[in-house]
Amino acid sequence: MSDALEALVSAGIEATAADSFGPAAVDVPPGDWVAAHEVLRDAVGLTFFDFLSASDELTDGFRVVSHLADFWGGAHVEHLLVRTLIPRDQPTLATLSDLYAGANWHERETFEMFGITFEGHPNLVPLLLPDGFEGHPLRKEFILASRVAKPWPGAKEPGESDHAPAGGAPSRRRTLPPGVPDPETWGPRPPGTPDPDPLAPAHAAATPARPRRAGGPPGERRARRQSTPTDPPPPTDTPPPVAAE
Repeated sequence: MSDALEALVSAGIEATAADSFGPAAVDVPPGDWVAAHEVLRDAVGLTFFDFLSASDELTDGFRVVSHLADFWGGAHVEHLLVRTLIPRDQPTLATLSDLYAGANWHERETFEMFGITFEGHPNLVPLLLPDGFEGHPLRKEFILASRVAKPWPGAKEPGESDHAPAGGAPSRRRTLPPGVPDPETWGPRPPGTPDPDPLAPAHAAATPARPRRAGGPPGERRARRQSTPTDPPPPTDTPPPVAAE
């Protein structure tokens, strides 16, 4: 990881180390996307191209990620994730297909699923979806309309079960299937009504952080609870039992 970052910086690329739950990762500017991979391939030895994909970061744009590797020392493998962030209104990035032949297929899939254009790609055409498909399914504003048309078989609120007895407890709020927005943010609109924000359902689906309970940290509450003396038993009017002679 340190060798890769040093090589990128020495080549004049503004690369920074990035947090990652798996392999080491570096962030590079979109304009240096191809140059960074060329340095990593030729100067660092990351000659194996594993995959390329993206993630929808909502208003921040799309984060494109590639995974490179180097095999050496028997079964030992060096891994590196290369990431960049492109704007949502102009999702365009240069192709890696001239450096890594394996990028051809992955860029076609990412173009199809996210709507990201890879400039210079030799054959950027749909790959997996049927002819005539509209939209990009892995964008967070994409509506899974099939789940609107079909009954949702997932978890139900009390009183919504198909086997619930008549007169059961009514539901306080019906659970929407994943991928189905609230009707207030999607659906038919009367003439003249402003169009809804396409990212509103995705923002609404984000679960807020659970608030911490009042009363200090858990360790402090536990220590305080353990140090509290036990209350004496309440007095009673019942006389003590008399010992038998």
